[in-house]
Amino acid sequence: MQDEAEMHRKLAAELFNRTWELLDKKKRIREEDDLIIHTAHASRYHWGEVVAAGAPGTGLMNIERGEWQISRVYSVLGMAESALYHARRCLDICKKNTIGDFDMAFAYEALARAHALKGSKDEANKYLLLAKSAGDAIKEDGDRKYFLGELGTIKND
Repeated sequence: MQDEAEMHRKLAAELFNRTWELLDKKKRIREEDDLIIHTAHASRYHWGEVVAAGAPGTGLMNIERGEWQISRVYSVLGMAESALYHARRCLDICKKNTIGDFDMAFAYEALARAHALKGSKDEANKYLLLAKSAGDAIKEDGDRKYFLGELGTIKND
């Protein structure tokens, strides 16, 4: 069982990192857009399997971060409804499990980004304010600066 959990952990991390590589590409072809969706979901699936196996040192934070990453993928691809779904899941997991700091700030960021993409300006502004407040409270200076930089990339015109 431990070997299986370790296999899932390794796959989850590799797929998470592969998703970031694809997100960071300046130009992707359609097949890469498809791939980025699949890698993000697969990573989240494997984190769920690690948590279900009760592997030590793995918690719901990995699942929450997987939901956030899926939301970001859908935002980048212009799929607002899917981005909103996974942003809401991310926030729900944070609230239900008292996951705060960096993760809570990014949960609000995901909702702001998805609402802005959808054209829901008032909702986007609501979550931008919540994200800014949560971001200002991030303890680690480098994490706070990184978060606020990411928050600044949301366009809510």
